[in-house]
Amino acid sequence: MANIIAIVWDFDKTLVDGYMQDPVFENYGVDASEFWREVNALPEKYKKEQDVLVNPDTIYLNQFINYAKSGKFKGLTNQKLKEFGKDLKFYKGVPEIFKKTKDLIENDPTYKEYDIKVEHYIVSTGMTQIIKGSSVMPYVEHVWGCELIEGKDKDGAPCISEIGYTIDNTSKTRALFEINKGVYSENGREGVKVNTKIPEELRRVHFINMMYVADGPSDIPAFSVVNKNHGATFAIYPKGNMSAMRQVEQMRADGRINMYAEADYTDGTTAYMWICNKITEFAERIRKEEKDKIAKYASIEGPKHLV
Repeated sequence: MANIIAIVWDFDKTLVDGYMQDPVFENYGVDASEFWREVNALPEKYKKEQDVLVNPDTIYLNQFINYAKSGKFKGLTNQKLKEFGKDLKFYKGVPEIFKKTKDLIENDPTYKEYDIKVEHYIVSTGMTQIIKGSSVMPYVEHVWGCELIEGKDKDGAPCISEIGYTIDNTSKTRALFEINKGVYSENGREGVKVNTKIPEELRRVHFINMMYVADGPSDIPAFSVVNKNHGATFAIYPKGNMSAMRQVEQMRADGRINMYAEADYTDGTTAYMWICNKITEFAERIRKEEKDKIAKYASIEGPKHLV
């Protein structure tokens, strides 16, 4: 099925005002700034002490596990992470824009005739369970994020204790190809993996029908894949943050993104209108392509009686 428009979202600072871990820090009385300072120092620390390279995108997970095992995050399990998803501070217009963009196409009889649909996906270096507990989930097809395995803390109580799966800013591109090929579509495509060779015409979501929305330079690999394949790219910056605005403006000037706006998705804002307009452009192109296919066959005359 190629009549799907996929909106792929980053999460922290794209949909959430801040970081998804903020409710965890608040609950346990942990200074978030100090935690992130510790995390940012770890790559150099491990390189200097052990001559070991670590992934700066995901090393924070080790620190979360250390805090949980030591009792600083007492009783932090996957279920508790999921519960923290309810406390996230989303930007204005979220999750409403998820539903409105679906309805924009699916409630329009012009597009319903060709079974054109909008799907939402989240690809984040954050924690999958927190995202799954949030208010956007009723509208999301699939989440790619970091997964944690439970074990025991120093007192024998359940807690997160091992890393199960990670997404970093480079492997986000893998998720894009999994969307493209339908690896995690509803009911899945039997036997289809990210490396499965599938002709472009048989792929579930064409890149040209894909939009990637994120907040900054760390998402350049994903922006590049979507741009290269003629999809749409959009960046967000927090209202009033001049340095963040300059950053995304430079990305636009460098051809990394198509457009950007401040982080407000309510009706009438630049973000809302640009995203909806681009979705409609996608739908119109798909509709025209489908009409042209039908017209091609309709123009072929059927057999006639010979005179």
